[in-house]
Amino acid sequence: MNLAFAIASIVFTIVIFLSMTRLYKRNTHPLLVPIATTTFVTLIFLLIFSIPYETYMLGGKWIDELLGPAVVALAYPLYQNRKSLKEFFMPIIIGVFIGSTTGIATGIYFSKVLGIDPEIIHSMAPKSVTTPVAMDIASVTGGVPSLAAVYVMIAGISGAMFGPLLLKMVKVNHFVGVGLGFGTASHGIGTSRALEIGTNEGAISSIAMILSAVYTSIILPLLVSLFL
Repeated sequence: MNLAFAIASIVFTIVIFLSMTRLYKRNTHPLLVPIATTTFVTLIFLLIFSIPYETYMLGGKWIDELLGPAVVALAYPLYQNRKSLKEFFMPIIIGVFIGSTTGIATGIYFSKVLGIDPEIIHSMAPKSVTTPVAMDIASVTGGVPSLAAVYVMIAGISGAMFGPLLLKMVKVNHFVGVGLGFGTASHGIGTSRALEIGTNEGAISSIAMILSAVYTSIILPLLVSLFL
């Protein structure tokens, strides 16, 4: 029975995602970004039919397990785009440094001002890096890995949905700036959105995402110890 539920969960998720991707290709509205609509439809389906999260995750956990290999596989696009990394080395390094540090520091500061529980702050702090890295960081700093994954999804989805509009508002249109914004703030989901804008933007975003994950894993425990 468990095997049947697991297979059903995997097939259901894939079918919904492919359907939402087709919908998005027909109407590229920010609110119809596939990762957001797939999550929404899945949640509604589980609620309507009273399916426990644990039952869905019998298959969902296998999709989740692919995140680890996916992170390792990011070394390949980094190698592919080594020329861009060399050409724009300083802007990329400075952009990732400022973007990651600002995102972490402001998140912690405003959470403290609002009186949010420290455990939640620890879970939220690594929100801008890819899920496996964020979960590992949260476990080290005293956060809840599963809660960290939720914040990662929120950061990624919101960045994919509203990132292009925000970049347009502040008049950032160079592919390096666009790629850095998506990769540093919204990790893999943002990178997929950057790829829709252009291959150069996607390349820089993938570089920024990887460097941001490395930098955050090193600097976040220090920032947490300073602020909390």
